[in-house]
Amino acid sequence: MPLTDTAVRLAKPGEKPKKMFDGHGLFLLVTKAGGKCWRLKYRHLGVEKLLALGTYPEITLKEARDRRDQARKLLANDVDPGDNKKAAKAATTERTTNSFEVIAREWFAGKTDHMVPGHRKRIIDRLEKDIFPWIGSRPISAITPPELLSVTQRIVNRTAVETARRALGDVSRVFRYAIITGRATSDPARDLRGALPTTKEEHFAAITEPDKLAELLRAIDSYKGGLVVKSALQLAPLLVVRPGELRKMEWDSVNFETKEWRFLVTKTKVLHLVPLSEQAIAILQDLKPLTGSGRYTFPNPRTPDGSRPMSENAVLAALHNLGFGKGEVTGHGFRATFRTIGAEKLKFRIDFMEHQLAHAVRDPMGRAYNRTEFLDERREMMQRWADYLDMLRTGDMGAVVAATGSTTI
Repeated sequence: MPLTDTAVRLAKPGEKPKKMFDGHGLFLLVTKAGGKCWRLKYRHLGVEKLLALGTYPEITLKEARDRRDQARKLLANDVDPGDNKKAAKAATTERTTNSFEVIAREWFAGKTDHMVPGHRKRIIDRLEKDIFPWIGSRPISAITPPELLSVTQRIVNRTAVETARRALGDVSRVFRYAIITGRATSDPARDLRGALPTTKEEHFAAITEPDKLAELLRAIDSYKGGLVVKSALQLAPLLVVRPGELRKMEWDSVNFETKEWRFLVTKTKVLHLVPLSEQAIAILQDLKPLTGSGRYTFPNPRTPDGSRPMSENAVLAALHNLGFGKGEVTGHGFRATFRTIGAEKLKFRIDFMEHQLAHAVRDPMGRAYNRTEFLDERREMMQRWADYLDMLRTGDMGAVVAATGSTTI
């Protein structure tokens, strides 16, 4: 006789496991400990097998019968329901342990710790915002180039072409990591080279006309904010380093006796040496009584112990407060200012300027010069540059003409 809900509910354990049959192979197994398990007895290819369908009361009698009927439909199509269940479980495990998101986070945790925090944050933000929602749960080995192209096209459609290109690069690194760790055999991102629209190269906004530069320098001198930010503003055009390197300047790396600042270049982790002009030394000496007891020259005001540098946007925000928009000048733009005016007006040697900007400079044999070379020449160049900025700031046209050999500034 078929089982009833009452019979199942009132079933009691005995000295031995007890089977209560319902029909078409379905039965309830009552264990000696009182557990109640649904089982399906069936034959496939002449072999008798047993399939677990769950436990009571989590799986009711009706649900057990539904599962039995689904298994019988598989049998009618010559599919072993036991093998089908194992395959479904394996697929779930694959999605859980070898999904793109799981492997991407594993790669991010172990392979990006050498990157600067800001760069790491941008990578994980791109992955979480633009990649994981669409393919994060997919087994990484099952992702195809057309599927990946569809994901990156979403980014392009919001006019973020460069973001799409960088996101694709992040994805490619994840796939290469998966290949190395034996969880993928190919990188579909590699097959999409050339599939995304090209982007027009954009340069950091910079002032390259001396008269406008003079206006900016005078505006910086009139800045009414705190001394830390004002000092950073004044040093930016004098040192022409990357904004991230300037804000992370440490007092221990500044040598007032030799008038030098030594640090590792952010991008290449190579030692770089910056000669300090008399004007730069004066600004640093004026600031040292305020922040010299801490690690950073320009500490974050929200960290009283000085353990963190000022924010990435501090200098840019100050420039905006002075009335200079993002399209006019940026902290990074001072490097282009130096490169352009230094070459056109002061006739500085190109290789000396490239050294000063910590760019990769090579000799005729293709070998990279040491970043500490040409120190005497660069020291003289940076002092001339600082003196030239002073001339522009004060409007001493005669001195400017004498310095540049030109009747126009």
